[in-house]
Amino acid sequence: MEVPTSNFQDLHSIGGLVPLLGYLKNSHAGIRAKAAEVITTIVQNNPRGQQLVMEANGFEALLSNFPSYPDITLRTKALGAISSLIRHNKPGIAAFRLANGYAALRDALGSENKALNLIQYLLHENSSDSNVVRELGFPRIMMHLASSEDAGLRDGALRGLHELAQDKIGGGSDGLGGEDEKLKQVLEERIKDIILMTADDLGAVREERHLVDSLWNACYNETSSLREEGLRVLPRDDYDVPPPDVASKHSEPPLWSFRHK
Repeated sequence: MEVPTSNFQDLHSIGGLVPLLGYLKNSHAGIRAKAAEVITTIVQNNPRGQQLVMEANGFEALLSNFPSYPDITLRTKALGAISSLIRHNKPGIAAFRLANGYAALRDALGSENKALNLIQYLLHENSSDSNVVRELGFPRIMMHLASSEDAGLRDGALRGLHELAQDKIGGGSDGLGGEDEKLKQVLEERIKDIILMTADDLGAVREERHLVDSLWNACYNETSSLREEGLRVLPRDDYDVPPPDVASKHSEPPLWSFRHK
């Protein structure tokens, strides 16, 4: 079921798109996951592919099954397809909102980096969505994940919190949902852990160091202990090499959205 983007027009012209979307309802999880993977290939960086999949109700087919996917591979593939479908796609983002997509994402936060990446992208593109995110309890969930042992989950949660903090700075409503003190505790714990790290470990959490410092400065308008200890930027940090583009590996948008201070 491999469908290179360059051959998508042929697939559509012979009526293959609708049957492909039909595989999303197959009783076998592996087939549904493969269908979602192919859809990702079709719509990634392809406005015409996004349009045709939307017109064929592909978004609804992906989202309606996503919350109930018990198979982690299937959930990951479906979320990847949704992310690629709505990226830089205003009708897709509008459909996501109308379908209560944020509620579906909330259930996937604890185990899916993709969910955190998608939330960060959506907030970056539409800061007004911070109201919905706050009402659904995302800030507290992300604060919990910011203390996760999984570095990817920590970074994803910190990115999302940073976007919410930017909305607050811009004069928007309290995107952190009144959880400023809770966030301060979380950041203080992360700072303590980072200060105790070895040189090698510090190099491995380069992005986290920057995120924690930027988030502290954004929320409390003061210098973080990381900067005071000289740990925000290390001599071995190589700024000539961009940070790993985790997003492109998973068909999601670039996430390096905050500014180095």
